[in-house]
Amino acid sequence: MLPTTTVRSRRQVKILITGGSGRLGTELRDLIPDLVAPSSAELNLTDAQSVLEVVRREQPDIIVHTAAYTNVGGAEKERAKCWAVNVEGTRHIAQAANEVGAKLVHISTDYVFDGQTGNYQEDDTMGPVVNYYSLTKLVAEEAARAAGSHLIIRTSFRPREFAYPVAFSDVFTGQDYVDIIAPEVALAVQHALVISDEVLHIATERKSVYELARRRKPDVREGTRAEAGVTLPGDVSLNTGRWEVLKAELTNAEA
Repeated sequence: MLPTTTVRSRRQVKILITGGSGRLGTELRDLIPDLVAPSSAELNLTDAQSVLEVVRREQPDIIVHTAAYTNVGGAEKERAKCWAVNVEGTRHIAQAANEVGAKLVHISTDYVFDGQTGNYQEDDTMGPVVNYYSLTKLVAEEAARAAGSHLIIRTSFRPREFAYPVAFSDVFTGQDYVDIIAPEVALAVQHALVISDEVLHIATERKSVYELARRRKPDVREGTRAEAGVTLPGDVSLNTGRWEVLKAELTNAEA
């Protein structure tokens, strides 16, 4: 929740984002003016020195870490690459944040849960993981916690249009399209320095992936997760009660 004292310096807060050309990063750049968004060539997550040099140069107040290896199926075949980006990259970002005293806002995923129950709250025990991507994101959360000041946002989103011909009716989620999720994440990012919670769930209501897909792709074929070719959790819907209360506070404070 918001701390009792929220007055800060009137100077503009400087925000650096990783993965600025990615799905969420692109949306956030449109929603938050003046984001510093170095390219992946300039800020190489797998190179600690590269990360540190950029962060030292920019001296951000907040680092929003959206960059990640997100191909769930590909992670099973490219484990070293997935680990290097998701785990080592997050370690490097956390170390750099500590170097300049920045707050780290780390974008995580609902896949850190096993999908047995759904309606997961922020303090629920993570794991056991069901695939390699999930493992790297779970460990990445622990890496993010090495930042002295941090906010972990668990969320899940799709491109603006559903990209596949089939959607699974036995996979349940709170995910939504990126243009629905991004404004919520942007609100949290812009107020990150006055948010005292260390973990927030930002998502929408529980639904099947098939139900979500039909909203923007009515002709999508209904399928089951047995067709996925990789093990998927059954229900990773997130409880967003904490965020809903905080969002109301932030919105009222802006009014």
